[in-house]
Amino acid sequence: MLILLPPSETKHPGGSGRPLDVDALAFSSLAPQRRATVAALADLAADPAASRRALKLSERQLGEIDVNRRIAESGTMPAVDRFTGVLYDALDAPLLPDRARAWLGENVAIQTALLGPVGALDAIPAFRLAAGHRIPALPPVKRLWADATTRAFADHGGSVLDLRSEAYRALGPAPDESDHVYVRVVTESDDGAVRALNHFNKRAKGLFVRALALAAPALSSTGDVAEWARSAGFRMRSSDAHEMLLVAPD
Repeated sequence: MLILLPPSETKHPGGSGRPLDVDALAFSSLAPQRRATVAALADLAADPAASRRALKLSERQLGEIDVNRRIAESGTMPAVDRFTGVLYDALDAPLLPDRARAWLGENVAIQTALLGPVGALDAIPAFRLAAGHRIPALPPVKRLWADATTRAFADHGGSVLDLRSEAYRALGPAPDESDHVYVRVVTESDDGAVRALNHFNKRAKGLFVRALALAAPALSSTGDVAEWARSAGFRMRSSDAHEMLLVAPD
């Protein structure tokens, strides 16, 4: 089972791990794209004005340029600990027991604009680059990652549970031939009408993955996920062949 999460624009700074080692990351076939993106982002940081335009930085975010300048030499931490924000606050990975963290490492990947999908426990540096940004020296982010990432997912094999946002889903669609579902978080009214969520969408995803990690179930198909979810008290159902609805708790 491969569970895909989106990243967050907000991140913990620093890190005590060794500098980024592209060859140590999951989905090793993406190493050429990763090296090109890391190098191009560091080069872009040498021009603060160009960085500010490309990365859409406000005055108070200009420190992110120096973060990118040092990207190849700065300390790292596990990807699931690097990201902050609503989803990752709900997941609260740093406080999970070792067994649950190991389950995340085996089953969860986080889609990024810098490195493509990385394993939950892959060591990554702080950086500033999102799906909506464009590094002038490179093709658009979607063109850079989409086909190569889909091939990497196909090589990985297994079922795919996709909890990414639409923007990051576009950076690496699940292979058409795979057993895959996209999870859409909704709220449901008393009359059965459903409505998509934003803030609570992220929180629900974080809580769902945290519950999965704590339970550490053996999952071999997306159907297994739906069955586990119902047994664990989550309201989850199929809406079509490749989409499931996760009803956020009240």
